[in-house]
Amino acid sequence: MAKVASLSKARKTRARDEKRAAADANAVKYGRTGAEKAADKARAYKAARDLDGKKRE
Repeated sequence: MAKVASLSKARKTRARDEKRAAADANAVKYGRTGAEKAADKARAYKAARDLDGKKRE
């Protein structure tokens, strides 16, 4: 005898899996590593510091 399956649970599970796959694809496509984010933050800080150092009063 076949196992009884809830169609709504199967549909929700399939939708959840599809969303997770799409999220993983976006993470690969758009995601940045922590090192890249830290490097960008350091560059922005240095640029702001250099600009402040060159201001005239």
